[in-house]
Amino acid sequence: MHKVTRESGDLVARHDLDGLLLSATISAEPAELHQLAALAEIANREIPGVNASEAGLTQFLRDDPESIFAFRRRETLLGGIAFLYLNCRGQDALLLDNIDLKNPGREFLARGGEEVSAIYVWALAGYGRAAIGLGNVAARLRRPRFIGADYFAQPSTAAGRDLLVALGFKSTPSYQPDLWRYERRSQHFPIHMPAPISSARSFLNAWQ
Repeated sequence: MHKVTRESGDLVARHDLDGLLLSATISAEPAELHQLAALAEIANREIPGVNASEAGLTQFLRDDPESIFAFRRRETLLGGIAFLYLNCRGQDALLLDNIDLKNPGREFLARGGEEVSAIYVWALAGYGRAAIGLGNVAARLRRPRFIGADYFAQPSTAAGRDLLVALGFKSTPSYQPDLWRYERRSQHFPIHMPAPISSARSFLNAWQ
């Protein structure tokens, strides 16, 4: 998770991700193709070192129409959030650091309509009060296809880590560096893993 939106102080106080309220001020709908160029521009502007492309986002969206959500206030696009929906094999690969998160193999991703095993927060970028729309996204991801899947994320900034803590994420043991998990209340499946291996390599998880 690369970027916490500016002015997102409303979410800094502790909240439970699945308990976030819907917002009537900020809409969060699945992104449309005509929005992708602007979303790439926002990501490039708001996330240092990112090289987002409309073509990359287009392929991502075509693979799963619910993988990118756009935050809007009236007709103004404020940003977006993107997810990887992992199947069982993908979740295992995530925990074992055996997946390229910038370009994951299709064998790790849940097919459209297939029940999801894990939701990985791939990128979050925006400005203004975009983060308030997270409640609307969370509501969509409480549907049957997603409700059994825990969220996972890797913060790349202190602000991103603060947001994860505020939303109920906890650092989780895995071979994947600095992996955080939000456990859905509907399930309680602890991960039994060996002690995590330290890694000096930097992690870059971004739209590309």
